[in-house]
Amino acid sequence: MNLKGAKILLTGGSLGIGKATAQKLVEAGAEVIITGRSSERLEAAAQETGAIACQADISKKEDIQKCFDLIAQKWDGKLDVLINNAGIGEFPYLEELTLEMFEKVYATNVFGLAMTTQKAAEIFKAQNYGHIINIASTAATKGFARGTVYASSKFALRGMTECWQDELRRNNVRVMLINPSEVTTAFANPDRIEREEIDNKLRPEEIAHAIKSVLEMDDRGFIRELTVIATNPF
Repeated sequence: MNLKGAKILLTGGSLGIGKATAQKLVEAGAEVIITGRSSERLEAAAQETGAIACQADISKKEDIQKCFDLIAQKWDGKLDVLINNAGIGEFPYLEELTLEMFEKVYATNVFGLAMTTQKAAEIFKAQNYGHIINIASTAATKGFARGTVYASSKFALRGMTECWQDELRRNNVRVMLINPSEVTTAFANPDRIEREEIDNKLRPEEIAHAIKSVLEMDDRGFIRELTVIATNPF
């Protein structure tokens, strides 16, 4: 697709992968709405990247609607791309698991993401055109110790992606999954402080590059799933 003038909704755009992606897409000429739970961080990211801020927690139905009301207001209801990047994690040992941990993580990583996609798909079906990128994780392909909650939510996202690929292909909608390995971001940091760049770890910029690249492929084809790992993490 041609990113110049494209209308893009990107969840979780305040920090890390989302912020880097917004920057790269705006530089390519796209118009981007970014969401985030913290209005202060979100406004700072919007100022830095040139994106449009929509303060929203996608685990809340009313906040999802707020984003699509803004799309209606700003873009007359047109949308070309949804990037589902917002995500959270809990990493307990098996004996530490609680139902509340599952409910908290799944509310964002699975339920809120699916409801956001449902709203976008309504637009895409009416247009007979659209693009969905789901940001999962290498945890969507292989479990790990203390990964019961987080990895299972990403396995669920991978499964939903495959369902939507089959369901929406007839509507000319490309649905793509990107699995980053470890990236130096603020993910899982309760204070939301970005980690320092490390030479042998991925940066948000690498994932932003992958997102932009899969979008820019000619619309006649799409990459179903892309995994991005550090070249030499040791």
